[in-house]
Amino acid sequence: MTSSPAVRAYRPEDRQELIDICVRTAHNGGDSRPVYADPGIFPTIFAEPYVCLEPELAFVLDDGEGQAVGYILGTGDTPRFAEDFRTHWLPLVADRYPQAGGPPSTPDEAIVKLLHQPERMLVPEVVAYPAHLHIDLLPEWQGRGHGRALMRKLLQALQDEEVPAIHLSMVTANTGARAFYDRLGFHEIEVPDPGPVTYLGRTTKQLDRL
Repeated sequence: MTSSPAVRAYRPEDRQELIDICVRTAHNGGDSRPVYADPGIFPTIFAEPYVCLEPELAFVLDDGEGQAVGYILGTGDTPRFAEDFRTHWLPLVADRYPQAGGPPSTPDEAIVKLLHQPERMLVPEVVAYPAHLHIDLLPEWQGRGHGRALMRKLLQALQDEEVPAIHLSMVTANTGARAFYDRLGFHEIEVPDPGPVTYLGRTTKQLDRL
């Protein structure tokens, strides 16, 4: 019997759907497949390590028929996560995505470089926001309140663990995402020379703002 869409905990059988969602939303919120030779690099960096290393903070939007059509993933301790990424995750995938010897010359090489630099997550200006997150919804499920529901679920889980605040980095050009985060009470965190991204943060409390 079909149920209504709902947020639920991630299950291992959701993994392929998470990979697909990530690939289809990774290029400034749009499909990465026309731009990258191997868009599988995106879930290898931004989705799979979270469900591998911290599955208790992984939640999906279930379409009511058991299929994940969106997700929110995170960690409550970014420094620990960066260390675990290098120690436990990177050895599993480094051979599949070797780093180029010189400066990146293709879009793929630029993203692969991120895979091999988990310490990029350690930004001094966000130390007071120890948690971080990634959230993605398939386009047809956006704008219907589901992103808000996913965010509430993760923030409540972090609040239960007494994690005080959370941050994220987003591609500055993705103005639709910025509007979404602004509505949910995120504010900009000033970071010197952030490149193409903007850092945002908020408390894990004040869930009434969601």
